Amino acid sequence: MATAGTSYDSLELPTAMIDAATPAADWIVVWPVALALFGAGLLVMLRNQRHVQLAFAAAVILAIMVSNIYLLLRVFESGPIAMTMGKWLPPFGITFAADMTSAIFSLAASIAALVVAFYAQVELTDRGHRFGFYPMLLLLLCGVSGSFLTGDIFNLYVWFEVMLIASFGMMILGGRKLQLDGAIKYGFLNFLATTFFLVAIAYLYGLTGTLNFADLVAKGADLPVGPLVTVSVLFLFAFGVKAAAFPANAWLPASYHTPAVSVSAIFGGLLTKVGAYAAIRVLTMALPEGYAQIQAVIAVVAFATLILGPLGAMAQTNLRRAVGFLVIGGIGAIFAGFALGTTHGIGGAIFYAFHSMLTITAFYLLAGLIERMTGTSDIRRMGGIYGASAPMSILFIIMVFAISGLPPFLGLWPKILLVEGGIRAANWWLVFAVLFNSFLTLIAASRLWAYIFWRNGQEGERSEQPNEDLRPLTRREVGMGLVPTAILFAVIIVFGFFPDWLFTASGIAAHDMLSPAPYVDAVFAQVPQP
Repeated sequence: MATAGTSYDSLELPTAMIDAATPAADWIVVWPVALALFGAGLLVMLRNQRHVQLAFAAAVILAIMVSNIYLLLRVFESGPIAMTMGKWLPPFGITFAADMTSAIFSLAASIAALVVAFYAQVELTDRGHRFGFYPMLLLLLCGVSGSFLTGDIFNLYVWFEVMLIASFGMMILGGRKLQLDGAIKYGFLNFLATTFFLVAIAYLYGLTGTLNFADLVAKGADLPVGPLVTVSVLFLFAFGVKAAAFPANAWLPASYHTPAVSVSAIFGGLLTKVGAYAAIRVLTMALPEGYAQIQAVIAVVAFATLILGPLGAMAQTNLRRAVGFLVIGGIGAIFAGFALGTTHGIGGAIFYAFHSMLTITAFYLLAGLIERMTGTSDIRRMGGIYGASAPMSILFIIMVFAISGLPPFLGLWPKILLVEGGIRAANWWLVFAVLFNSFLTLIAASRLWAYIFWRNGQEGERSEQPNEDLRPLTRREVGMGLVPTAILFAVIIVFGFFPDWLFTASGIAAHDMLSPAPYVDAVFAQVPQP
């Protein structure tokens, strides 16, 4: 069994072949990607069969979710698992690897995608079906899952591109001018981040001769400080842009409100978390020496993102733009744990990311239902839903508490970890930022509730008169929109009341990220001692 400090330079390429087949049980590490990829391909061929699109897509995503649950249980039971393709030994072959961090992120992604698949029926037109919403949803999930489960930085870039191709298609699916405007902003910033990502990959390969995460654990520690810091800063900038962290965050609220609500939900819930995951994986695990050199910079980024996110939400009158700024505030919380670099900090960041992936998805879906009831996205023209729909009012106030990190909901527990980690590290200004973020988020979300629910009518002289633009949700909107959204809320509530497994999982994930010997052993399990 190889260890984290073993060198594999002495392996001859022709002899670096795996003689024994990977155990069938370990194939589970590729099933979330393979199922999504094959499902997307089949749905492209069935794109004219509208009546089977939802059923087939939901069945595939459900199978992916079951695979992720099994993967999580496997990692709980026996630690990280890995599989290298083509009978090549790592680091030469394409490796998929899953530790607790990968399993947690991948499970949350599949839960969010399953709910969005049903909600999309509320707003999909014949054009949306014909142009491939469901194939693109599965392709997006394929890219997201591949990003979480890859064991190689270059293949992380490949899965980023798969994800981005699908996201570009979904963003412009309606063909409206506003969507094209949002897609240009979204695309430009992501192309910029991708360029920096590729430059960093090239520098890193030139310095180490490898891009395999497990191999970099041993080789990254021997790099000279100057080049190591340069590469680390490039990675931080690239992933920070993709995560919408300060100062490269303006693109998110300018673009995520433009597509259909189901697209906004899956984007807000998943895509920014992929950038945050990549930053934690590459810098904390693979390049810890470089991470230590730029830790103060990450803390400044986290502080600014935590504060500016909810402040931006307070200034918005467009509901989904306001939610976009709340997404940014959540990224700040993840980066706060990332900046602390301790077991409590990294564990809190991973826990918070799981919470945010589910909660932000639910918030966007709820915002979409509100827009359908009021016929507008401007909160000043909303009002009166409190009396018109008790379920919507209850869901929204739950969302206010959950996204603000108030008890007893899911967002409370990761913030406790982050605060405890900050206190243990004596990083008082980061502790202040996390707590102040909760306070500002509560104000911003409560402001939305007051505009939309508490007031009887539209802003101005008619504010106390009934809102004549309100309409009840149709049976289809209730069945395919409100019910799946309420189920996702129920999942969030249950996890909030029973968070023990998430505390345990995030603790294991943080420990393996900071002490990656089990991950390295899993990847190099079939490599003979040189």
